[in-house]
Amino acid sequence: MDSGITGLKNILKDKGYRLTKQRRATVEAIIANHGKHMSAEEIYLEVKKTCPEIGLATVYRTMLLFEETGMLNKHNFDDGRNRYELTNPEEDHHHHHLICIKCGSVTEVEEDLLDLLEEKIEKQHQFDIMDHKVKFIGYCKKCR
Repeated sequence: MDSGITGLKNILKDKGYRLTKQRRATVEAIIANHGKHMSAEEIYLEVKKTCPEIGLATVYRTMLLFEETGMLNKHNFDDGRNRYELTNPEEDHHHHHLICIKCGSVTEVEEDLLDLLEEKIEKQHQFDIMDHKVKFIGYCKKCR
């Protein structure tokens, strides 16, 4: 976890910010729950365990800062809350998500299935695609 924290600390430093105790506690909570796509409220509850003096507003501001600096991706899975995950600098594109409408589970699909479609769109519309986001809505294996 320390190498991840060091990388994030460097990103903040390069953009003129410090890694405060509250920011560190927030990012540690996100790293500890990797892959869970947590809401700000869920992250806040995790951060409170190690940093009980932190307020919800501080977590919201921290999430906004992390998003603005490109450290965090925000997702809307149509459940009334934004969900967050750390950015993976090694990914060319965001991965895709499978969202169960019964239990709310979110599964990541790592393969980028849209490469050929992107190429076709770029040629046909003379449009330089930088990224795309795809979410599939349905029922997971458990809920079918």
